Amino acid sequence: MTDRPNILLFMADNQPADLLGCYGNDEVSTPHLDALAARGQRFEQAYCVNAMCSPCRASVLTGLMPSQHGLHNWLDDRLIGQWPENWSAIAEFNALPVMLKQAGYATALIGKFHLGVPFVPQLAFDHWVTFTHGHTTSFYNNEVIDDYQRYQFAGHTVDFFTDKTIEFLEHRAGQDSPFFAFVPYNGPYGHWPAIRGRAENEFAELYDDSDMHSIPREGLSADVLERFGLRVQEGGGVREQFKGPLLLPNNVEALRNFFSQVSLIDHGVGRILQTLDRLGLDDNTIVIYTADHGFSLGHNGIWGHGAAAFPASAHRASYHIPLIVAGAGTRAGATHAGLVSQLDLFLTLTALSGVEGGAEGGVAAGTSGPSLPSAGRDLSAILTGRGAPDDGQQDRAVFMEQEETRAIRTPDWLYAARFRGAPGYELGDELYDLRQDPLERYNLIDSPQHAETAAGLRAKIEAFFDRYSQPQYNLWTGGRAKSNVTFNGFWQDAWGPDWQPLL
Repeated sequence: MTDRPNILLFMADNQPADLLGCYGNDEVSTPHLDALAARGQRFEQAYCVNAMCSPCRASVLTGLMPSQHGLHNWLDDRLIGQWPENWSAIAEFNALPVMLKQAGYATALIGKFHLGVPFVPQLAFDHWVTFTHGHTTSFYNNEVIDDYQRYQFAGHTVDFFTDKTIEFLEHRAGQDSPFFAFVPYNGPYGHWPAIRGRAENEFAELYDDSDMHSIPREGLSADVLERFGLRVQEGGGVREQFKGPLLLPNNVEALRNFFSQVSLIDHGVGRILQTLDRLGLDDNTIVIYTADHGFSLGHNGIWGHGAAAFPASAHRASYHIPLIVAGAGTRAGATHAGLVSQLDLFLTLTALSGVEGGAEGGVAAGTSGPSLPSAGRDLSAILTGRGAPDDGQQDRAVFMEQEETRAIRTPDWLYAARFRGAPGYELGDELYDLRQDPLERYNLIDSPQHAETAAGLRAKIEAFFDRYSQPQYNLWTGGRAKSNVTFNGFWQDAWGPDWQPLL
C-alpha cells in the first residue's frame, strides 16, 4: 500500500451548511455526517465563491475564481449543440484530477459533472460515472453514463452514485496506487420540480410530522420578483424548473422532501464509509464532505441560489457551505472557526497528497500547481495540527462573485458591490455589520458613519479582482463568459448589443 493518502471528496448539490445536525440543525437527521465531523475537523465558516453549480465546481477543481476560469453561471445543457465537440469547460487549466493522475493516482468521477460535455471521460478521470445533464428535474428514471455505457436507471440517482462508488472502492482494495474519487451527488438539490410533493425515498417518513421550525418564514424579496420578471421578459415565459422561487416559499411539503434528500445522502455516505472500513482503506483515506454552494430557504426573502434574485444575493445562506475533513493524519474532533474558501481545497489537497500545488497567495506553479495565481491557501497545517487553529483569522476575508455582484466577507462585515456600468440599471451596494446584525437584515450603505468602512471594503474588492481575474473572462471590464450568463440584456446594456458569451 502506498504512503500517499487516498482522497474521497463528496460534494452535495445545493446544500447550505445549516442543513446538517453537526452544524446545529435539530430537525435534520444526518448521523453519519455528524459522526464524520466528530472524528475529523469541521470548518464552521466555509464559503463558496459563487452561488451557482458549474462555477463552484470549476473553482474547486482549479483553485481559480470565476473571473479567472470563465464560468459565471450554471452551464445550460440546452446550448450543448453550440459547444465544441467533447468540450470540457476547464480543460485549459491544471485541474486537481489531472495533477493527481500525473502523480500516480487512479482517478474517478462518480456523480454529477456539469462542466461540459458529459458523454466521454473528461479531465483525466480514469473511471467515469455520471448522468447526461446538469439540472435535475427528477431523482428517478435518469439516463446514466457508466464509463462508455448509457442506460436508464429507474431508482434514485443518489443511490446509483453510492452503489457505483462502493464498486469502485471494492475494485481498488489491495491496489498499490492511491486513488482520488470525486463523488458529486446530484442532491439534495432543492429546486422545483425535483422536490415537489412528498418524497418517494425511504427517509420521507422521518419528516412527515416536522414543523420545519429551522426554516425561516418570510415573504419574498423584491429582488426575487425582479429576477422572475426578467426571465419572463427575456424568454417569453418561464420553464417549470425555474418556477421554484415563486412556488417553494413556505411550502412545508417541499421542505420536508428537501430534508429527506439530505438524509438519503447521509445514508449513502455512511454506506461508503462502512465500505472503507470493511476493505481496510479508512486509515489511509482523507474524506472530505462539502457542497458546491449553499441554498436560501426563505432567508432574507430568497428561495434558491444566489442568482434567484436580481441583483444577485450575497447573503450568507446562499454561500455558506459545509466542510468536513477526516482521516489519514488529520486532527480528530476539532472545529475551525475562521473564514475559509472552497478555493482552499485545491492547494490543501495537493499538499496533503504530496503533489506540488504552488504557494498560497497567488504563486502560479506551472504544471505542478494552479495555472494562474490562486487566491486559495493551503489548510493542511491546520488539518494536521501543525499550525495554530486561527492563525491570522482577524485579517482573513473571503470573496464571492455572481456576475454583477462581487462581495467580501470578513469576521465583522459583509459588503456587496454592484457593477455600475450598465446605464439602464441602477444597482445599489449593500453593507452589513455582522457583529450587530448576524442575520444581515439592515443595509447600512447609506449610513454616513459607515461611509469610510464601505469605501475601504469596496476598494479591497476592486484590488482583489484586479489581481484575480483574466481580461477575457472579467465581465466588469468587458470580458465574456465561456457559456451562458444569467441575463444577457444586462451585459449588452453595458458593452453594446454585440456582446455575447463566448459559446
